[in-house]
Amino acid sequence: MESTYFRRGFGLKGAIDAQLSADYHSTLVDEIRANGNELVVGSLTFRLAQEFGFCYGVDRAVDYAYETRAKFPDRRLFLVGEIIHNPHVNEKLSAMGITFLYPGEDGIFDFDMLTTDDVVIIPAFGVTMRDFQRLRTINCILVDTTCGSVLNVWKRVDSYARDGYTAIIHGKHYHEETQATASQVTKHDGGRYLVVFDMAETRMVCDFIEGKGAAAALASHFAKACSPGFDFTTDLIRVGVANQTTMLSGESLAIAAEVGKSMARRYGADALPDHFRSFDTICSATQERQDAVTEMLKRPADVMVVVGGYNSSNTCALAALARSHGVRAYHIEDAAGIDPEAGTIRHQPVGTKVEAVDAGWLGNARVVGITAGASTPNNKIGETISRIAASVD
Repeated sequence: MESTYFRRGFGLKGAIDAQLSADYHSTLVDEIRANGNELVVGSLTFRLAQEFGFCYGVDRAVDYAYETRAKFPDRRLFLVGEIIHNPHVNEKLSAMGITFLYPGEDGIFDFDMLTTDDVVIIPAFGVTMRDFQRLRTINCILVDTTCGSVLNVWKRVDSYARDGYTAIIHGKHYHEETQATASQVTKHDGGRYLVVFDMAETRMVCDFIEGKGAAAALASHFAKACSPGFDFTTDLIRVGVANQTTMLSGESLAIAAEVGKSMARRYGADALPDHFRSFDTICSATQERQDAVTEMLKRPADVMVVVGGYNSSNTCALAALARSHGVRAYHIEDAAGIDPEAGTIRHQPVGTKVEAVDAGWLGNARVVGITAGASTPNNKIGETISRIAASVD
């Protein structure tokens, strides 16, 4: 029987290399790397982080999508959501004839149009257990690009649920990856999850664990961020902490430590292993890009520009990290956010979801730090540097 499920590629890398290079390569970025990650243009010095842009998981997902088109040139191709959170990459895939499927207002995908002859690509974030099972029932061809780092988190969450621990996930409850991760608990009877966005929400949960606060108030606040029928009185007795791989790593580790302290205060240090588990599930690529920003900013920089999709969590985290170092940080989606003639920058301020336009943003800057999220291709980084350089008198 012919396989209908693929996770390891089709051996067509040679057939797609030229197109990938044309779509995403940047000669300028290569030149800057060769020059110690620095570029001097007039009075302006650009410093490029040591780690930036496409990570292994994104590379793999994009490569696999291109290979899928080459493997099935005459089939209908569909993608569940977006392959990654970068509009330019998704636009390239759309131009290749891949149809994007999006959930309705109820959060449910409509797969009614799919047939056994169709090819469906699962994105790097993965999909929920419910959607995966629905797709398998249809018996269409599935090409699974789920990132290995995401799969690692799934294993942890699965083990928590299997052993009767509630999974507390640091992430965004509406994010595709977090939804897919949370759904892993459904493999087990009584599996439970709770998603916390930040330390403030974590403290609400910790206070309740320590005997403060009302269950009803928490149930209302976390109505969209917990498993159905979640009981704050009984479901927080044994917990295991995990995270969305693209969150700010320092915050994920701090949240895990905070929950551990509360469980120790509630049940005693000796009993802690029976009530609390935590494993470092930080994505190595996310960590490396965040560490690279911290390392780069050990040398003074006047401005930091972070390039990547506005809905990219790891890109938002990089911008937040840069700002936490006291540097003016601008998160732009692409080079179009830079207007050299007007001297403006169109960006998404850290912690917001609304664009803003700042005039005279470069000011008297002499050093500009540059980095990019793990879903940002090199050509978009190179274009950004070129546009900023054009702003220099």
